[in-house]
Amino acid sequence: MFGLGFVADRLRLPPLVGYLLAGIIMGPFTPGFVADSALAGQLAEMGVILLMFGVGLHFSAADLMAVRGIAVPGAIGQIVIATIMGAALAMWWGWSLGSGILFGLCLSVASTVVLLRALEERNAVATPNGRIAVGWLIVEDLAMVLALVLLPAFAEMMGGHGLSGADAGHGPGGSGLGLGFDLALTLGKVAAFVALAILLGPKIVPRLLRQVARTGSRELFTLSVLALALGIAYGSAVVFGVSFALGAFFAGVVLSESQFSHRAAADSLPLQDAFAVLFFVSVGMLFDPTILMREPMKVLAVLALIVVGKSLAAIAVVLLLRFPVKTALTVSASLAQIGEFSFILAGLGASLGLMTPEARDLILAGALLSIMLNPLSFSAALALIRREDHHPHAFGAARMAALEQELAAVRRANEARQMERGLEAQQIVEKFPIFSMLTPEQREELLMLFRPRSANPGDRVIRKGDRADAMYFISSGVVQVDVNGRAIELKAGDFFGEMGLLSGDRRTADVTAVDYCRFLTMTARDFRQFVARHPQLHAAFAAMAAQRRRMNAGLPEVDLAAGAN
Repeated sequence: MFGLGFVADRLRLPPLVGYLLAGIIMGPFTPGFVADSALAGQLAEMGVILLMFGVGLHFSAADLMAVRGIAVPGAIGQIVIATIMGAALAMWWGWSLGSGILFGLCLSVASTVVLLRALEERNAVATPNGRIAVGWLIVEDLAMVLALVLLPAFAEMMGGHGLSGADAGHGPGGSGLGLGFDLALTLGKVAAFVALAILLGPKIVPRLLRQVARTGSRELFTLSVLALALGIAYGSAVVFGVSFALGAFFAGVVLSESQFSHRAAADSLPLQDAFAVLFFVSVGMLFDPTILMREPMKVLAVLALIVVGKSLAAIAVVLLLRFPVKTALTVSASLAQIGEFSFILAGLGASLGLMTPEARDLILAGALLSIMLNPLSFSAALALIRREDHHPHAFGAARMAALEQELAAVRRANEARQMERGLEAQQIVEKFPIFSMLTPEQREELLMLFRPRSANPGDRVIRKGDRADAMYFISSGVVQVDVNGRAIELKAGDFFGEMGLLSGDRRTADVTAVDYCRFLTMTARDFRQFVARHPQLHAAFAAMAAQRRRMNAGLPEVDLAAGAN
């Protein structure tokens, strides 16, 4: 796997081409070593779940809404046209209508993984045309997720059968009350699951992850992210009867808008990539390479539909929506391949009796060849775009200008949110310079430990003799510390309460709010764990406490320290 993936990368091909070839070599249709297909299938199921979790985790509702005017009608129109072309081709070969529709659907959806790789190599992800292409494929992904849910309900009507074995209890089509009832029941379960995921997920999941993040254990946080992804996927199948893919996707969506999304993506990415590789290998094991010799004309027809037919359909749809030719060419090159969702749909179709081994092999052959040819598709599109630049015209300019303004507004909003988070961390350092020794990652970790608290004028914040349970950082306002007959005022940028946490003694002073105060507090447990992980910070607090004791020479030990200003 590694060797073929590395070779594919050196040949400027997506590594998944190497993974698919590795699966073919280890499959039962080629001589030599034959891997355990049952184990590979189980690992591939994990790959599907983590792959869909990653799609949901990177799903941006704001970006999709910005390009909705072209991505939604464009993707739907292109899917319909490609499905009709695929079904017509299949029926010309003598296949049934149901098999033809599923075959065309498998050929209609492009690979998000391949597209992102191609755009990244050309530094085009953040361009307007790049965002349109990504939004287009997000809509395609959502349409395929819906297809995965609804396909079992239509399987018998299309000439197949319902899910068998353990899956039969979770899939629609087995009630005997008619397709309409089964379809309504399926949609109702999906709607209930989506409602719970959207309404309860953002309230429960981030809170749970916050508690885990407060432990400071990186491996526990990674485990919690994976447990949530797999748990929600499994629960969606058992309780709501929907697919693992849909459950994993919405698990990612729930996390995508939280402050933990970047950390969750970074921590889960290695496992996601590893199992995704196994998914592509298991798909390659299903491919019979003799199809290239047995049905070369059918393979060429499938390849032509993917590379030429889909591209022309995309160009026509984009131009009908009155967007520039350059946008149409970029989108057409992006769609001139098929990938992961085609494999998932083909596997489900086979389990439902709608996909023959020959059809599956043709889809796999089309995927391999189209992915290998995709760099050439992009090169041809770029050459045409350069020629188009020499002959500028006003077609689609107004629509594109309006879209660029909307994308710019979204970008500014995203940058403002990122700046706000960055300023929050920076403000902590500016107000409390003791934290300036921490790295940006450690400051982000610190922010997760703070809990806001406020006090009105006259409120007693700390009482002498209380057990030391928290440390206080003053964000705004003034407090008065009464110790040994003296009154000391602390203001924004000062902190107090850490000496009791360091020594374990009870409070030795009364602290009262002079005016309206806002604090950032850290519990005794969080404080001790954090400074234990960062000895330099523990030493800084201890040195400051010792300095405070020297300043108060001749007085009882005081449970307060003013931050350096």
